[in-house]
Amino acid sequence: MSRKGNCWDNAVAESFFKTLKYDGNIKKVFTTRQEARIAIFEFIEVFYNKKRRHSTLGYLTPNEAELLYSNILR
Repeated sequence: MSRKGNCWDNAVAESFFKTLKYDGNIKKVFTTRQEARIAIFEFIEVFYNKKRRHSTLGYLTPNEAELLYSNILR
């Protein structure tokens, strides 16, 4: 996170949390921290990294991009 008045470092974090809130459907109230951790872990590992396409990666998922670029670099 950046200093006050410098928004550029915060843009990535804010974008992720917006996606978590809307795409991850993390709007409910959790009864325990463990329940919240599980829901967020599932969002990141099941949806965000494996299914959600990212425009920055040429509309590939992070897993697809990692596999593609690791094969190119070999």
